[in-house]
Amino acid sequence: MKTTKRNKKDLIDIDIIDLNGSSKDGGKKKSAGKKTASAKKTAGGRSAASGTKASGRKAAAGKSAKGRQGSAGASASGGESAAPVRRKGNREFAVITYFFLALFICLSGYFVYFLQFKSEDFINNPYNARLATLSDTVIRGRILSADGQVLARTDVAEDGTETRVYPYGPMFAHAVGYNVNGMAGVELDGNFNLLRSNAFVLERLVNEITGQKNQGDDLVTTLNYNLQETAYDGMGSYDGAVVALEPSTGKILAMVSKPDFNPNSIAKDWDSLISGDSSELVNRATQGLYPPGSTFKIVTALAYMREHPDYANYTFDCTGTYNAGGYTIHCTGNEAHGHQTFLEAFANSCNCAFSDMGLSLNVSEYGDVAEDLLFNHSLPTSLGNVNASSFALTEQTSPAEIMQTSIGQGTTLTTPMHMAMIVSAIANGGELMEPYIIDHSMNNQQQLVRQYEPQSYGNILSASETSALQELMRAVATEGTGTALQSDRYTVYGKTGTAEYNSDKDDTHAWFVGYATDASGKEIAVAVIMEGAGYGSRQAAPLAKKMFDVYFR
Repeated sequence: MKTTKRNKKDLIDIDIIDLNGSSKDGGKKKSAGKKTASAKKTAGGRSAASGTKASGRKAAAGKSAKGRQGSAGASASGGESAAPVRRKGNREFAVITYFFLALFICLSGYFVYFLQFKSEDFINNPYNARLATLSDTVIRGRILSADGQVLARTDVAEDGTETRVYPYGPMFAHAVGYNVNGMAGVELDGNFNLLRSNAFVLERLVNEITGQKNQGDDLVTTLNYNLQETAYDGMGSYDGAVVALEPSTGKILAMVSKPDFNPNSIAKDWDSLISGDSSELVNRATQGLYPPGSTFKIVTALAYMREHPDYANYTFDCTGTYNAGGYTIHCTGNEAHGHQTFLEAFANSCNCAFSDMGLSLNVSEYGDVAEDLLFNHSLPTSLGNVNASSFALTEQTSPAEIMQTSIGQGTTLTTPMHMAMIVSAIANGGELMEPYIIDHSMNNQQQLVRQYEPQSYGNILSASETSALQELMRAVATEGTGTALQSDRYTVYGKTGTAEYNSDKDDTHAWFVGYATDASGKEIAVAVIMEGAGYGSRQAAPLAKKMFDVYFR
């Protein structure tokens, strides 16, 4: 009987230990086994008297085991259903957290971008009513040339009347602009800076107490006075435009447009200026759209080089006329250039050869080349009101239209600024720098407030394409239509152009686009168009040479 009781007790102890183990951790079998062995050893050494107690413990243990088993079962069941719920809740919470974190990062990034790149444009918007209130407390700042000439200032009379004065009148009219009946030029682009005062704090405090206005900041432009004067005088009585850029930075060194106006009397002359047919207020350098004439042969030559890697082997026999598809193209003055290589056809501006090249081009790829050079695109520049050049050819375009387009006629239109940018990129190894006209701002103590840095648009030409185009443009000056540009002080690369602009083929605009560099690496790119002036080689190129002479003297 003792043995039987002892065995039952052992079983009871084992059950209790197993149940306790499973209620805490069903996987701890080794631990349960050790406890069982220990229980057996203890039970073997106990007396018969413990049987009665064992019997009592058996009943209690049975209840306890059942209770614990029920509790363990409930716990296990609850754990199996609750754990996935907790994981799902955590996952949803994490997704929401990450979403708002990403949203915060995006908003913070845009805020930084806006402050750095867009805030000034927003503040400077002419529709911003707050700008008008600044003029109540600030005297508009001055505008100066890069070499220190005052191009615009505000004179204050004894009675407090303010008058905006432009010392050089029409010469800088389109570049500097005006500040009545709206704004234009630097007056518009730098409006906020001119109405912002960074005068000393003490000075502003005194002015606040005494009711005096603060002096606005000055703007120093990139304009070179001597170049501007040369371009303005060189245009004479011809309408048109001149743009000069520094290829390595994009600085606008000169920008002239004619017909012009006198910004000193613009308020009085306003009605006549806006009602006339001459469009004096239009800046032809950035808004004038012209047929590019033979200057567009730069684009056609590039397209031909891309499609024909063996372009250097191209030859053509020019008789002065070229017939295709029932249409005839003439070289200027019906001149027969004779046997022409690719380089000679470019240097001599042979219309017949380039019409032949144009017909060999894939129209779609031709359009891609034009768009790579930013035709049909907004130009990357800080200037306002710059028109986009246009190029339009399709698979349905007639051979006649293709031939016209290949020599810069047809429906193709461009601005002088755009052509200056293209030759600047050629001069700069294929990299296009964005044109800009404000160099820096400073307070009334001549302390720097903000420096504007050059911005690169990126490469629009490869190194090999740049080198090939430079060779072609150099040949224009050494053996082609631009030999009058030669100098022993600098090296010239260019392209002349004569663009027909109405049904009378004798009416032509004179074009020149190109650049010059000296031994020190100093460079300048120029685009000149003179409306109705005739041949580019006889009118526009000589003006460009005058500008080169002034720049490198």
